[in-house]
Amino acid sequence: MRRALWKGAISFGLINIPVELYTAEKHDELDFTLLDQRDLSPVGYKRYNKKSGREVPWENIIKGYQYEEGKYVLMSDEDLRRANVEATQSIDIQSFVEREQVPILYYEQPYFLAPAKGGDKAYALLRETLLASDKMAIAQIVIRTRQHLAALIPQGDMLQLITLRYPSELRAPDDLPVPTRKSKKAAVTRQEVEMARALVEHMSAQWEPEQFHDTYRDDVLALIQKKIKSRQTHEVAEPDEAAAPASSGAKVVDLMALLKSSLEGRGRSSAKAGDDKAPQEAKEKRGAKVHKLPARKPAANTATKTAATKTAAKSVAKPRTKSKTASTSKASRSAATRRSGSTARRAQA
Repeated sequence: MRRALWKGAISFGLINIPVELYTAEKHDELDFTLLDQRDLSPVGYKRYNKKSGREVPWENIIKGYQYEEGKYVLMSDEDLRRANVEATQSIDIQSFVEREQVPILYYEQPYFLAPAKGGDKAYALLRETLLASDKMAIAQIVIRTRQHLAALIPQGDMLQLITLRYPSELRAPDDLPVPTRKSKKAAVTRQEVEMARALVEHMSAQWEPEQFHDTYRDDVLALIQKKIKSRQTHEVAEPDEAAAPASSGAKVVDLMALLKSSLEGRGRSSAKAGDDKAPQEAKEKRGAKVHKLPARKPAANTATKTAATKTAAKSVAKPRTKSKTASTSKASRSAATRRSGSTARRAQA
């Protein structure tokens, strides 16, 4: 058994009919989840405190009417009911009108009216009266926090309530470029009208709403099934809110993301640059003296490069020659010393 949206009574004259209001509308739209295209994470909606930015649970939400900037009058559901108890609990019939007198543009949202306990006979009386007179009742009803204009229309054994728009809620079409019936530019001939009427007669049929359905929805679902069969799908891991860590002021490093980026090679270039700088930065922090090599200038041409190479070769060769000469001189001195010592020993002998 579905739950009643509203409970009260229909009142006209001295008649009071206890009734319950049920929604007669069902939205059959395709339910698409909004995703962040960067990582396919679901995008959600939150009720949040505009001052602190934190989410507010339903039990902490109250209604407030702002009468001045930053000043509110708090209103509970009981306050709203007490403001006019009779209006919130009754469908007050104002008049009865011909159905054709209310343009379809005024119709808003349909509901079902069912009799509450003890209201069967009065409910049936109103239904039969409306059917016999071929009229509908115009009434007012308060649903939640708004008073609606409504029409009560019999349909079979059921009384239907359809909320109506107030005239102030409709825009006038005066500014729209619609051709008038007297317009010569858009005038149609009598033969054209007769031909169109013949087409209407050919396409005329009994009203059978069951033969109509949302073909666009069917086509979209067929395309979705086709993508599933061809494996054009993306698996999205829903975040586990219960296991999520508590928020803190400290910056949290996602090690798994860093490891994954490293394995995929996304951070190779940056990691290499960081490794080259690390030893030098470590020495500077310890106070060690670091000598930086001067930047080499690019060679102007081949001749310059060849000359620089020869010069470098000469500068390298000179120390080697000097080192060899120094070694030869040292060996000569050692030999002379040995000869002098040998001569001295022979003289003593």
